[in-house]
Amino acid sequence: MRAALILLSILVLLMGGAAGAQAQQPGGIRSDVLVIDIDRLLGETAYGRRLQAEIESARDALIARNNRIADELEAEERALTARRATTPPEEFRALADAFDAKVTELRRESEMLSRDLERRRDVAPVQFLREVQPVLGDILREADAVVLLDVRSVILRADAADITDLAIARIDALVGTGPDGPPPPPPGAPGDPSPAPVE
Repeated sequence: MRAALILLSILVLLMGGAAGAQAQQPGGIRSDVLVIDIDRLLGETAYGRRLQAEIESARDALIARNNRIADELEAEERALTARRATTPPEEFRALADAFDAKVTELRRESEMLSRDLERRRDVAPVQFLREVQPVLGDILREADAVVLLDVRSVILRADAADITDLAIARIDALVGTGPDGPPPPPPGAPGDPSPAPVE
């Protein structure tokens, strides 16, 4: 998540100020420096809310799956223990080993699904920003600005214009709930053209 936040907090869109100097100003905003609250974009746009809802739904489904498997394994372990007194030692040992192997495999699957969900949560802000970047670029040009910064990276901003409300309205109007289909793979995953992050 930290890598995604760093990426968002240092987002710089250099969009050719000369070409945008004659464009209509967005809501009267004209500034060399614009600031935006990325957290608000994620939390208040339809697309951002959709991404977060999908992640929460996947998290709830994973928790329900893990709880169901835990209950099934507990019942299976009780049944296996009950057979111990009436099962020859070698046969019981084979049954116990098979049960242990099953537990290990299910644990591995759960850990893999948890890691996948964590990667999905980390990449969601980047996915969001890729989709809305053209909208932010248009606002940048219309304001005749040269840079757009995450508000969290700015200590003093007397001469900077906050375009968060405008961006939320534009994104909802132009992007809506976002594209259909699966999200792009996390950075560095198979099928993703960007390089893997350096550890």
